[in-house]
Amino acid sequence: MTEASQSTGVARDGRLKAGLKARYARERRFKLYGVLAVCVAISFLLLLLGRIIEQGHTAFYSNQITLPVYMDPARIDRTYPQGTNFQQMVAQQQLSRMGIADDAQGSVTTAYRTLLSSELKFEAADLIRNDPSLVGQTVEITAPVSDEADLYYKGKITRDIAADERRLTDRQMDWLDEMKASGAVKTGFNSELFTNGDSTEPELAGVLGAVVGSALMLLVTALIAIPLGVGAAVYLEEFSRKGRITDLIEVNINNLAAVPSIVYGLLGVVLFINWAHLPRSSPLVGGLVLALMALPTIIIATRSALKAVPPSIREAALAMGASRTQTVFHHVLPLAMPGVMTGTIISMAHALGETAPLLLIGMVSFVPGIPGAITEPAGALPSLVYIWENASERAFHERTAAAIMVLLTFMVVMNAAAILLRRRFERRW
Repeated sequence: MTEASQSTGVARDGRLKAGLKARYARERRFKLYGVLAVCVAISFLLLLLGRIIEQGHTAFYSNQITLPVYMDPARIDRTYPQGTNFQQMVAQQQLSRMGIADDAQGSVTTAYRTLLSSELKFEAADLIRNDPSLVGQTVEITAPVSDEADLYYKGKITRDIAADERRLTDRQMDWLDEMKASGAVKTGFNSELFTNGDSTEPELAGVLGAVVGSALMLLVTALIAIPLGVGAAVYLEEFSRKGRITDLIEVNINNLAAVPSIVYGLLGVVLFINWAHLPRSSPLVGGLVLALMALPTIIIATRSALKAVPPSIREAALAMGASRTQTVFHHVLPLAMPGVMTGTIISMAHALGETAPLLLIGMVSFVPGIPGAITEPAGALPSLVYIWENASERAFHERTAAAIMVLLTFMVVMNAAAILLRRRFERRW
């Protein structure tokens, strides 16, 4: 019996060790799967960011040309300088300096003129408007080169590309090389990208109008969604009686958080534009639509933060004679504020990146200026990305990536603010 018991114990120990070994092996495999999943996610993120930076970093610098221009009195209208074709005049003067004659159709001048941005005529017109005595003199004017010329200097258009697949001819590339060799072309930081609004000319297009439009839209969203969302969450969690009606409201709020954003855009068109007759493609309408979309998220996040406050806080306040309202607003809500702010800022960041609702309410239209009020037509960063990516000019594609980088920077800043605020107000029990 003793030998049988010993053999049985040895067998049992062997099974236990084998089971432990298999369990540890499964645990190691599970950890390995987790590490692989994290590595794959980080790899895709780095690939995405790398592709965006590779395509968009060139938009942060530009090439400008400085040319001597004779303000020909016979061709300049002093009363209306903008009506003068300065690009044609500058192109003819430059060709004359190089000793190149134009043909009967003027195609040589046209080919040279396409290397100059339309900003040149505005710069020249401003000079004449500010100082009419410059007419008849030779002045130096600095302006960006055209979008195709800019891409050539950035190496995105080369002679290796087939002639029928690029807009620049070999002769135009020769002219651009001569400009660069003469020192007339300088490369520098593209400040216009951050100081200009949208434009039909890629070299003049900027994100300022879209940034201001997005800021005004988020301002409207925050002023409406945060008070309503936090107030609704506080009432539902702390004051409402539990029953069928409350349960129905909670289910609907959870369902609204999963509704596709384009449905909110349709609601905004029907409710705010067709019924309330608010101005189309304005930050006011965009903010109202995004407020409706952000409300469920804010309510759910606020209720979760309120539930995380220990019941002992409420009981202690009530035991000291505080009313229900004083308990909630003086004790519970301040302690839940880190979670409330985190959910609020995350919902605002989510609203910033929404595109579908903005397309439906008309914020996809071309808006060249900078909005000065919430009722003026405006663009937004997501809609600007959509517009530029669908533009036919190749130079808009690098600006699309640059706009995405600006949008991602906004979101990173907002998420970083959420983390800092949470750590600042966080309490540990």
